[in-house]
Amino acid sequence: MRKLFLILSLVAANWVQAQVLPTFGNSRTGGSGMQFLKIMPDARGAALGGAAAGISSDPSAMFWNPAGITRGDTGKLDILLSHTSYYANANLNYLGLTFKPGKYSHFGLQVSSLNYNEMEETTEFQPTGTGRTVNVSNTLIGLTYARILTENFSFGVNAKWAHEGIADVAVNNVLFDLGLTYYIGLMNSKFGVSFSNFGVNVAPSGEVSLLKMNGEQTINSFTEISVPSAFRFGGSFDPISKGAHRLMVAAQLSHPTDNNETFALGTEYSWKNILFGRAGYEFGSDENYRMPTVGAGIKLRKRNGTYRIDYAFSAKERLGNHHRLTLGICIL
Repeated sequence: MRKLFLILSLVAANWVQAQVLPTFGNSRTGGSGMQFLKIMPDARGAALGGAAAGISSDPSAMFWNPAGITRGDTGKLDILLSHTSYYANANLNYLGLTFKPGKYSHFGLQVSSLNYNEMEETTEFQPTGTGRTVNVSNTLIGLTYARILTENFSFGVNAKWAHEGIADVAVNNVLFDLGLTYYIGLMNSKFGVSFSNFGVNVAPSGEVSLLKMNGEQTINSFTEISVPSAFRFGGSFDPISKGAHRLMVAAQLSHPTDNNETFALGTEYSWKNILFGRAGYEFGSDENYRMPTVGAGIKLRKRNGTYRIDYAFSAKERLGNHHRLTLGICIL
């Protein structure tokens, strides 16, 4: 327990000077495709600044750490619907379902889609537009299996199909995630480790016509692209847990293959496990936040299950604001 907190403290104190893991070339921004795979789908995780790999336990855990679905509510079916109003009028919609057929095994299904408005096509020689519009599509479908191995230890694995297309060019890939969680117990402390988006490099298919100096050319051969794999290590504990009041503090180290290493801190206050207030901040990202991320939530318990509504607000310096709204239903 003390070793875990010592590691988190050292990371927090030294993230500016150096990265914990090797960078192999410092920032690798733009080094992979399928960037939509990195967008946080849920309001709670976003409000905590992204410090969710060690604590997420509803269907959004299939994004953060698939082992986390074993630590959710005790119902047999958990449903999560989330909508993110993202930058440049884009919208991310996410559906997660988790099912517990027995005492130890858990299964999950996740579907996400990043939707854009139609964009006007421009080229180097026609910067004001070609008169045509371009459609962009980003879709993910994944299946999850997680299992409780001991009272404290769980593991989970995702198998995912990801699609990214623009105009008549598309790339499809099969990816895998692996996650582990361990419940320590003292002050409700726990931590999780996840490895996300592992897959082979794949070349896009299709063709595109480009206007060059010597006329229009058709290109149908493309360079292989990689996916944004990431390693996450996160943990949390409750410094205050007395009566109706609980305060949780969470931290997470994220090491992506295509960007700087980041460190996130988040905190959540809950009253009677009904009302929730959250705040967080992610240090080290390319695009700084203007202010900490904030959010709120409410959980209502009924005879047939629980109902949750969560909201999160984030503001970046140049990209602007975005909002997330999540609805969760746990059926007993």
